[in-house]
Amino acid sequence: MHFVKNITCSILIFFLLFAVACTPDPPGQPPAVEKPPVLVPKFDRDSAFSYVAKQVAFGPRLPNTPSHLATKNWLVKKFTGFGLKVTEQPFKAKAYTGTELNGVNIIAQYNPAANNRILLAAHWDTRHIADSQFSTDRKDEPILGADDGGSGVGVLLEIARQLQANPTDIGVDFILFDAEDHGDNESAGSQQETWGLGSQHWSRNMIPAGYRPKYAVLLDMVGARNTKFPKEGHSMSVAPQLVNKVWALGQELGYGRFFVNEVTGRVTDDHIFVYSIAKIPMIDIIGMPKPPGTNNVFGRHWHTHEDNMEVIDIRTLRAVGQTMLAMIYREAAGRF
Repeated sequence: MHFVKNITCSILIFFLLFAVACTPDPPGQPPAVEKPPVLVPKFDRDSAFSYVAKQVAFGPRLPNTPSHLATKNWLVKKFTGFGLKVTEQPFKAKAYTGTELNGVNIIAQYNPAANNRILLAAHWDTRHIADSQFSTDRKDEPILGADDGGSGVGVLLEIARQLQANPTDIGVDFILFDAEDHGDNESAGSQQETWGLGSQHWSRNMIPAGYRPKYAVLLDMVGARNTKFPKEGHSMSVAPQLVNKVWALGQELGYGRFFVNEVTGRVTDDHIFVYSIAKIPMIDIIGMPKPPGTNNVFGRHWHTHEDNMEVIDIRTLRAVGQTMLAMIYREAAGRF
């Protein structure tokens, strides 16, 4: 009886498929045409890694230091070499320590004449002290910031290189914010305004003036081995649809172990000021591996001298970079 039942079901399925195949298109409507796949260039993870390594080789990118100036000049030269329109936005800001910081935001525009635009950002400075609970020595010295700062910048540089090699009609703006990581981690109460000094300045003095991208994505700590990117709380409150689309895209591309379906608490980062001041919906892709046995969600290397090239993994860089490239080229094709 089981075998006969299977034969009967197979016959019914055949006739159903035959009937569907023979059903003509509705009158007055053209036959459905399958859209070709969107061609997305391959993100070169080794190239991105080399851009992170170059930043680290300059030393800590701390405002008011020679290494900071040398890094800035190199970043401007790289973006310019990729054919982007580059604008430097110098600013002065007083840190919570009382030090006056000479910062520079770097704005690089791909296809600046295009009306359809999206914004990608990262911070390029590094922490002035190693104040993590995991720091064991040299706590008063600035860190190299391979992941915290360097990784996001490295990914953006490789995306810019791919855009030059694989032109598209969309406009993409890159902003490297300065003085993000000079905030107060010790004082009681909310110290949110002591962080993101460069993004606060740009949000009040936007370049170009009146700038309105369709949406914006911030990359922070996107290069560490075995990290995870949960859906950050503030991002989910201001642009949940964008967050879900980006995470679904990352999972579709095979990076589900990085882009996890977990909503976490709100993080003080540059995206808060871009949204609250400039009113641009920006989401944050930020590594939060949550090491066991600690309340430090950002990883054991965060704000320590272990944030060096040894923590950077080319697979993590590729997961984020390839997802961003797919987002850009699908957006350009109207299919994101």
